[in-house]
Amino acid sequence: MIPVRGFEGRTVAVFGLARTGLAAARALIAGGAKVALWDERPEGRAAAEAEGLPLVDLSTADWSDFAALMLSPGVPLTHPKPHWTVDRAKAEGVEILGDIELFARAVNAAPEHKRPKVVAITGTNGKSTTTALIGHICASAGRDTRIGGNIGYGVLGLDDMHGGAVYVLELSSYQLDLTSSLKPDVSVMLNISPDHLDRHGGMEGYVAAKRRILLNQGKGDTAVIGVDDPWGQRICTEITAANRRTIVPISASKAMGRGVYALQGLLYDATGERATEVADLLRARSLPGRHNWQNAAAAYAAVRGLGISPEEAAEGLMSFPGLAHRMETVGQVGRVRFVNDSKATNTDAARQAMSSYPKFYWIAGGQPKTGGIESLADLFPRIEKAYLIGEASEAFAETLKGKAQVVECGDLASATARAYADAAAKGQDAIVLLSPACASFDQFTDFEARGEAFRAAVQGLSVPQPKGACA
Repeated sequence: MIPVRGFEGRTVAVFGLARTGLAAARALIAGGAKVALWDERPEGRAAAEAEGLPLVDLSTADWSDFAALMLSPGVPLTHPKPHWTVDRAKAEGVEILGDIELFARAVNAAPEHKRPKVVAITGTNGKSTTTALIGHICASAGRDTRIGGNIGYGVLGLDDMHGGAVYVLELSSYQLDLTSSLKPDVSVMLNISPDHLDRHGGMEGYVAAKRRILLNQGKGDTAVIGVDDPWGQRICTEITAANRRTIVPISASKAMGRGVYALQGLLYDATGERATEVADLLRARSLPGRHNWQNAAAAYAAVRGLGISPEEAAEGLMSFPGLAHRMETVGQVGRVRFVNDSKATNTDAARQAMSSYPKFYWIAGGQPKTGGIESLADLFPRIEKAYLIGEASEAFAETLKGKAQVVECGDLASATARAYADAAAKGQDAIVLLSPACASFDQFTDFEARGEAFRAAVQGLSVPQPKGACA
């Protein structure tokens, strides 16, 4: 782990005891702090107790004893309304921070020879794939690489730092909201489209949170900015005018005089005197589709910012094995292939998977996002049949009425069984696609648990299931 110093002998309150909170508690203790842990969920408290970590009911605690509040990113900071712990901390003058801020302070406090390189990635879609891809290229090039943040391990649970290490961190808007001193050597802002608007009070607040990844960069640092959406274009223009760092625009839709771009599957590096083709992404089996070409352009630009050669970067793109829960084939039964795209928690992400197949049996639903699935209407003709689950089921059924066949299944296991039965009955090659276009929190702890449940349901299939599996 990475010990967090600066709170020696003082008490830090930690609220939210999932992966992030528990990793932060361990790191604080390792750095000499005392901790007071709390979670409103019994399972969170049980996880802390199992490790012998001290629980303190923060609703009745004396907050004058606390040096800071370490808030898990899933807890509302400002909208729809601040969590009660946030109100209490502000009333008592207690600093509020997240685990990424604790990591940033640890990096900033390290002597120069021990300070690692940090690559930070954000964006509405593609964060996890790009993070994993950058990490893969760095590791393939012989760098001591650690991957974490919003993917995999909580950042403070990663191996301790040294001067030759590279930390590749996926950062959500929730994490960035709680971060003020992170100074990445390379920052990546892939794209921006409406998402999590309820947590940020609208689009302006969401964009402001994303921009925090660029907050402290200066001379010698690299900013990789996707310019295929209007928000990214504006941000790239504004920070280029500031002229304080190396700016590398990326695109998967147009050639550029400067930057890195992909056209029709060919990746070009135009950061020098002329554009040079560096990779044929059509041969990269784990990077299909234009959305992955943007991810590849970003990853290439990021690792070049670390000094990795074009040849090593291109080789890493070709050997990337892919990412779990993102257009991941989890099984095939007969002629029916099952694709796990549980990471698609909004319509933009679902669009990327849906656009990759001419026809598919679609499993969708969960905790709905603002706007529903109306923006996917142009893809409805590709749906052989939709199998709806979770809270969004009724609203999605109404949107799809008259445009696609719909079966309301309620739960994922029933939806998987029914989709398989229908697809197998056709006797043709078929795709069953889990791409929910929804958050998972109505039925699962996270998208990963949802994806694993789908994998398990697929592994349980051997013969067509009875059609009575769904209503």
